[in-house]
Amino acid sequence: MTPASRDPRRGGKPAGTRTSGGGADRGTGGGKSRHDTYKKSPPPTPRVVAVRLLDAVLGDGKLMSEMIGAGALDRLDPADRARAQRLALDVLRGLERVDKVLAKHLKRGEPLLHAMNVLRLGTLELCLGGDAHGVVNEAVNIVGRNPRTMQMKGLVNAVLRKVAKDGPAEWEILRVPRLPRWLRDPLAEAYGKDEMKAMEAAHFAGAPLDLTVKNDAKGWAEKLGADILPTGSLRMASGVQVSALPGFDEGAWWVQDAAAAVPVKILGPKAGESVLDLCAAPGGKTMQIAASGAKVTAVDISASRMARVSENLARTGLEAECVTEDALTHTGAYDAIVLDAPCSATGTIRRHPDLPFAKDGSEFGMLIGLQEEMLDHAIGLLKPGGRLVYCTCSLLPDEGECQVEDALARHDDITVDRAALAVDGVDLEWITEEGGLRLRPDYWADRGGMDGFYIACLVKSA
Repeated sequence: MTPASRDPRRGGKPAGTRTSGGGADRGTGGGKSRHDTYKKSPPPTPRVVAVRLLDAVLGDGKLMSEMIGAGALDRLDPADRARAQRLALDVLRGLERVDKVLAKHLKRGEPLLHAMNVLRLGTLELCLGGDAHGVVNEAVNIVGRNPRTMQMKGLVNAVLRKVAKDGPAEWEILRVPRLPRWLRDPLAEAYGKDEMKAMEAAHFAGAPLDLTVKNDAKGWAEKLGADILPTGSLRMASGVQVSALPGFDEGAWWVQDAAAAVPVKILGPKAGESVLDLCAAPGGKTMQIAASGAKVTAVDISASRMARVSENLARTGLEAECVTEDALTHTGAYDAIVLDAPCSATGTIRRHPDLPFAKDGSEFGMLIGLQEEMLDHAIGLLKPGGRLVYCTCSLLPDEGECQVEDALARHDDITVDRAALAVDGVDLEWITEEGGLRLRPDYWADRGGMDGFYIACLVKSA
């Protein structure tokens, strides 16, 4: 799942992003005149846009998906969009290392946030082998374009030239970056210190590109040069332009993390069944269900995100009834339901390293209450004998294992179907005490990991 909304009911995505006091003072400034200047100027470079994304995340507590949805990449061509986004994500993944490399050269403390983010981007590129001349020159130009940081051109030039000399060697000996304490502490308590380190290593490594195919996984793996994962998803290196890949235009496949594809495999929709996909956007699970031949109803509160679901269905030639509606007001009776509930999205940090910096955990209590309400409502929409797959892209037990334990205590007509978890590629050691499935970023580490997910299959008595 892509974290794209502050509204917790929009497609199972996170809410409650952090806001930073004084963000405008520390950032790039604002106002209509600056915006108009950008509109009239030539298209920005990927580095300029990457710094703007960093300013928004680290200064204003915004998610990158918010910025991209608001048009932050619109003036770039597809290749430059991908590069700008990759640069910003790589800085956020390695922020702890970046700041440690910079610290020895900033004896008087950090400069204004905008200049600091320019230094961070330059440091990241230099430590990973970037051309010193090009990196340093553009960094100086970027700080020089902003009236509030133009006096720091000399500082940026001097610091990055020192980083170019010593940074790459320092980078290699620094520890794997750790999550902020507000998130690391509860996860370490839940899983253990060694497991926490393994998950952080997976976060730092980033995520490859996973695809779900309608059919002929072997054939498409050969055409795309992809590997077939144990669960049937295809995996290939990230950084490619998705829309340029074979099979995109004809809708032979769609982008979906391998872990995110498991809930529908566990649900096992059958041709002719009535199936409800609650919090459906962006539509990966809807397309999986539709490809099975089931009659699927996709519900999400966001009109713009439901438009994306409709576009994906049209591209893949699959059919579903798309309903823009609050999941808690939806009515009906269904043979099967998948509820990908609104959550903290802490399982997606390998793809979205901005999350720990744009959020602070203050929304967790509200989300947990909403998950409970939605789970109870979904159970009420099941026909007798029907099955419900509850899932969240969260690593927090309160949003997974604890929710199912509590639901079983509230509903005496609901049981857990452990046998449903025995699908291809699932290690039975991942099954938890209450009968759910816990997926973690460090699983399949030798293959590139997976998103963190919790999945449970509940059955209503006949």
